Amino acid sequence: MAGVLVFVELAGSEPRGVALETLGAAAHVAGTLGEVTALVIGHECHAVAERIGQYGPSRVLVVDDPAFAAPVAGPYARALEAAVAATEPALVLLPATTLGRDIAPIVATRLGAPHLVECMSLTVEDQTITVTRPVYQGKLLTTVTAPRDTVVFATVRAGAFKAPTPDEAKQATIERMTVTLDAADQRAAVTGLAPKGRGGTALESAPIVVVGGRGIGGPQGFALLEELAAALGGAVGCTRAVSDLGWRPHDEQIGQTGKQVSPKLYLGVGVSGAVQHTVGMRGAEVVVAINRDPNAPLVQMADFAIVADYNEIVPRLTKRLQELREAAGKA
Repeated sequence: MAGVLVFVELAGSEPRGVALETLGAAAHVAGTLGEVTALVIGHECHAVAERIGQYGPSRVLVVDDPAFAAPVAGPYARALEAAVAATEPALVLLPATTLGRDIAPIVATRLGAPHLVECMSLTVEDQTITVTRPVYQGKLLTTVTAPRDTVVFATVRAGAFKAPTPDEAKQATIERMTVTLDAADQRAAVTGLAPKGRGGTALESAPIVVVGGRGIGGPQGFALLEELAAALGGAVGCTRAVSDLGWRPHDEQIGQTGKQVSPKLYLGVGVSGAVQHTVGMRGAEVVVAINRDPNAPLVQMADFAIVADYNEIVPRLTKRLQELREAAGKA
């Protein structure tokens, strides 16, 4: 066994951001384990498979068939199992998405292989593969080790690794795979897909994230943050305290028990900066804090901090951004 097999999950005709980050995790261990092979599953997905070659894998296996048009665990697990048989990798990486969490344990169980979940770091040694992962609702990080005497499956948490920078000069070998499904694989079928119903940018892939903490004072304060995020072209997130209070939905929570983000700009408003939150945004390139408390941990760690009442700063900032956008549109 050698090499790394990466399942690159698609969202429509594009790879999910966390799937590209999983390719980054594979690049992290490729020097020890060998070549990286990507697996793309879907229908009419050959074009995106060619683009994925720009992210570093030397081979891209493509399962392109109408039977795989919908992301259903049964068929996708069978395709992943076939790819494992074809490549005999030492390590199989999947994004820790709903689909990745579904199919990884199915195939790992069939093969009697270990499955490491929600990985935030990855280390390969002579005899073992070691990862860190959150436990007890993210209050602790634990270290888990699997022996290298069989293939190891691991799901990679969003934000834990950086996606490789695409390079148009890189080309991967594209190989089409045919996968045969049996009746058991097709017991479930998707009858329709519906959007989430809320607009805006996906939090985990947003280049700019505006985050509100308990210092906002209540759910009504997020109206100002939504306007600011819209002016910046970003997404709105929150801390665990805010989602626990019911001010914002849980799927906007950033931190150990929420989502991991790596934006170019993180703007925290009324966020204290508890470690349970900052572990979820440590990949941010630039951190800006707006807080009345100059001793708040986030103010101390920020690249830029404004010590003031957000009710005074955020509307002015939003107005100025809107003016600049309007002026740019007229130019």
